[in-house]
Amino acid sequence: MNIVLSSSARGLSMRSQVQWRVCWENELRLADHIELSEFFRETYGPTGEFNANPFEGGRSWAGARPEVRVIGYDTRGVAAHIGALRRFIKVGEVDLLVAELGLYGVRPDLEGLGISHSMRVMYPVLQQLGVPFGFGAVRHVLKEHLTRLLERPGLATVLSGVRVRSTLPDVYPNLSPTRTEDVLVVVLPIGRPISEWPTGTLIDRNGPEL
Repeated sequence: MNIVLSSSARGLSMRSQVQWRVCWENELRLADHIELSEFFRETYGPTGEFNANPFEGGRSWAGARPEVRVIGYDTRGVAAHIGALRRFIKVGEVDLLVAELGLYGVRPDLEGLGISHSMRVMYPVLQQLGVPFGFGAVRHVLKEHLTRLLERPGLATVLSGVRVRSTLPDVYPNLSPTRTEDVLVVVLPIGRPISEWPTGTLIDRNGPEL
């Protein structure tokens, strides 16, 4: 899958002309990983002292590796990115197939680009993957931002009061192999309505976050 979509063709208003590329992980070349690695270091670095560290050495993922990516490009290179990975999570006592969404970023000079634009490109990809739901977990500080850009337009539902347990991507002698976080859960109804999302206050990823 290697589709290029023009933002203007999709009726999106942006400060920069962005071309959207949808590609499977195996389609990425070494040069793509290096370019994405630089993008993530520049994007994630200002958010915390160690947040850029996973992207050293040309690595373009932090924990679990995505299966498919939506990448926005403009004349300066990578402008935005979001990845997806099909996996089974456990919501309460229910095992559930989802496409986990993560590795979202937008270049600092294009903050007006908005997560909703990349989500609108990703949505038909998730439909093609045949998953019942898209799933993501984000910090509480983003609640107002996500509600405005995703929940109000009807793209997703933002759930609070949920903890998510994940494994660490690496083993450390002085740390527990798992981490439980109080986060906001973002659910995109793809093949099933949001009313069929299981109830539960604990979600097990059974793997590292995307």
